[in-house]
Amino acid sequence: MQAIMAESRKPDASQLDANAARGAAAYTPWALALYDLFVLGFSNSLVWQCPTPLLLDFYNAHISGNHLDIGVGTGYFLDRCRFPSGAPTIALLDLSPNSLAKTARRLRRFAPSCHLGNVLQPIDVGCSRFDSVALNYVLHCVPGDLRSKGVVFKHVNSLLNDGGVVFGSTILGKGIRHTLMAEKLLKIYNAKGIFSNLSDCQQDLEAGLEAQFGEYTIRIEGCVALFSGRKK
Repeated sequence: MQAIMAESRKPDASQLDANAARGAAAYTPWALALYDLFVLGFSNSLVWQCPTPLLLDFYNAHISGNHLDIGVGTGYFLDRCRFPSGAPTIALLDLSPNSLAKTARRLRRFAPSCHLGNVLQPIDVGCSRFDSVALNYVLHCVPGDLRSKGVVFKHVNSLLNDGGVVFGSTILGKGIRHTLMAEKLLKIYNAKGIFSNLSDCQQDLEAGLEAQFGEYTIRIEGCVALFSGRKK
């Protein structure tokens, strides 16, 4: 593996939030092998009503050649998006070693750096600053409600260069219309600790973005909020 593995924080059990660690533990190698098919192929279109091509378009509209991806999943979007340069600098941050390893292998042509860390805590990836940071399908997995999760935007803001952009998406649990299938899956995932988003709403997401960024956007597609914020 060409990727450089570095720890953002010492990730022993005493330092990692128990609920966050519980959610990250769901990303086993077996689960990740099915992730693209089930989550990106089935759930996005038929359950959350936000087809994966829309999320890929969102990546293409905001990605830079100096990028940090937080909550990397399987690396699907970074593997398929259009970078503005042929040799982008990419850093990966996740609480799941399995996700980091799988994504690093998928992106080995870019030699990404990998960092194990919890977004609820200050993020340390060395002295690097970025022109774009992605939080794709991250916030609905973070413990707490969106009011408390706003600290994530504070942590990300400190990693951006002036004029840099954070962008991402999150599944909302409140204030939008859910299909019966979506309601059932939300309850199951929240009960298992994979999601923590039953009270997440657009208003709280907007408050978190407004507190940290000079300009921001939110767009609703089905159950999903696609958002961006630009550093002053």
